[in-house]
Amino acid sequence: MTKTDYDLVIIGAGPAGLTAGIYAARARMKVLVLEKTVPGGQILVTDWIENYPGFPEGISGYDLAEKMRIQAQDLGLKIETAEVHSLNLSGELKEIVLKDSRITAKSLIIASGASPRYLGIGEDRFIGKGVSFCATCDAPFFKEKTVVAVGGGDTAVQEAIFLTKFAKKVYLVHRRDELRAAKILQERAFANDKIEMIWDSVPTGIEGFFGVEGVKIKNVKTNEERTIKADGCFIWIGILPNTSFLNDAVKTDEFGFILADATMQTSVPGVFAAGDVRDTPLRQISTAVGDAAIAAVCAEHFIENL
Repeated sequence: MTKTDYDLVIIGAGPAGLTAGIYAARARMKVLVLEKTVPGGQILVTDWIENYPGFPEGISGYDLAEKMRIQAQDLGLKIETAEVHSLNLSGELKEIVLKDSRITAKSLIIASGASPRYLGIGEDRFIGKGVSFCATCDAPFFKEKTVVAVGGGDTAVQEAIFLTKFAKKVYLVHRRDELRAAKILQERAFANDKIEMIWDSVPTGIEGFFGVEGVKIKNVKTNEERTIKADGCFIWIGILPNTSFLNDAVKTDEFGFILADATMQTSVPGVFAAGDVRDTPLRQISTAVGDAAIAAVCAEHFIENL
């Protein structure tokens, strides 16, 4: 019989992974969290969080991530830095394949999160040279400079507002004639005299030699093209799930987000999904935490019934 290393393995140490770990540790399960970078996930690069309950004055993403990590590890949760290469879910035990080893568990929670989507206009050539997906990380490099921001959702508008703390001018390019962001964020953006909206437009190219010098945009209604002189380009047009290691081990939607039921169970019994990696209508810290609590409790019940 194959040796079982853990009751539960959790892939990812963002808000979902850490919350699942907290619940599992409190239930005295033998649990391991695997994280390929550092605990915290996407919220580590979020400047300020105002809609997470319990923090009426708001809290920085870094501070919230640290509080979650400390709480989890104080409960004895084991977190290891490791990247998952593949999964073998064909047997009763779930096998997690790492670079130089294999781990088995009775149950598995996938909380690997998601990553920014690229425009596909050559921006990869300028990453670290003017192109960024994180205003919190890189905005200080653009003090008193001009930047182009792309997107129209909550993240794009919130980050564009944050950019104005440093940049002298922010052009916010959106392919439609109205934003998708929450109304309160829209109001703040429209009231900010450093932000100029570029409606009905899409970026078609990035110009520069050693770094970004301009962003080519095209009006989707008139087909008019022009170049906005800029020192940087920040891109927020959506996310892609971090599921390259799955290799069809569980069912996903057309975009690769994991399909799960109300108990967070995937198409494979004993394998659960939580947070941004899941097919869900809303991706927020609060929903990730809720997903994870359900997943951890249901994983515990699954193990008890083996």
